[in-house]
Amino acid sequence: MNISKWIIAVANTALLSACALSPSSYVVLLPNADGSIGKITVQGTAGQQTLTQAQHGALLDGSQAPIPISDAMLERDFGLAMKALPPLPEHFILYFETGGSVLTAESQTLLSRVVERALARKTVDISVIGHSDTQGSSSVNETVSLQRANIITRQLRAMGLKDTPILTESHGKRNLLIPTADGVSEPRNRRVEISVR
Repeated sequence: MNISKWIIAVANTALLSACALSPSSYVVLLPNADGSIGKITVQGTAGQQTLTQAQHGALLDGSQAPIPISDAMLERDFGLAMKALPPLPEHFILYFETGGSVLTAESQTLLSRVVERALARKTVDISVIGHSDTQGSSSVNETVSLQRANIITRQLRAMGLKDTPILTESHGKRNLLIPTADGVSEPRNRRVEISVR
């Protein structure tokens, strides 16, 4: 089948695939990368159907209730399109000791996994965003979280990603992972978030 006849869409965090079939087209709901299942409503000229189960499909005209789609049918109708999809972004969180830019031992180990995953991709870009807890002033936290992000960026480059585009920024005590009042030491907020795309 010509690839131009394929339609790929993302809605409600679930991957939907549609393919022109003779005589009708249909949609299949697939699980997210983390295994969770979204929900999609198909509304067409002949009715409306809601897909809530993984690997169930419905005709685009909405005329029939959702039915299970076999692995063989999924591969036959959507295999080429699914293989053409780019890999999903991967996200990592590295944590820091209090008041500085020293990674926890566990996070130091995770850093090599970030490099491994980045090197496994054909094309890659990375974002490194530094964060802090709410201890200290906003300006100090902005500075500390930028230092953390810059240190991680330098480490990533030293570990084999020297030519990889890396966006480095600081969020300070904005965008807390764990909401707290000002002046609270929360280890999970002292972090760098890395996205590998």
